Amino acid sequence: MTGHYDPDISPFGAGLTFKCPNCGKGKLYSRYLKIIDNCEVCGVKLGELDIGDGPAVFVILVVGLTVVGLALMVEVKYSPPLWMHMALWAPLILGGSLSMLPLLKSMMFAAQYRTRAGEDVATEDDSS
Repeated sequence: MTGHYDPDISPFGAGLTFKCPNCGKGKLYSRYLKIIDNCEVCGVKLGELDIGDGPAVFVILVVGLTVVGLALMVEVKYSPPLWMHMALWAPLILGGSLSMLPLLKSMMFAAQYRTRAGEDVATEDDSS
């Protein structure tokens, strides 16, 4: 990862707007969840960074907690049949997961880029 590093760009601001964490201007995704290889504005290499499964774990926790809590409240108050639970919660789970995943992925990507996590930095002691 090379390029001009602007400390004034907030990793959360860049993540919320799906912009390059280096310059804050270029777009981050080329497709849904596909991070571009190089920023079109500053040219920094973004495709090398891998954030793994962290965003998916947070989506599972947030969406799961929300849907289970709402389903329990609806069950206690109204006692609807099982098919109604499926009709209510399946779209909410799918929509919530698919809409939150790009947001959390871009925010975690920007935070990881900002802290240079995962970058292999060699020191003089490592050369032996």
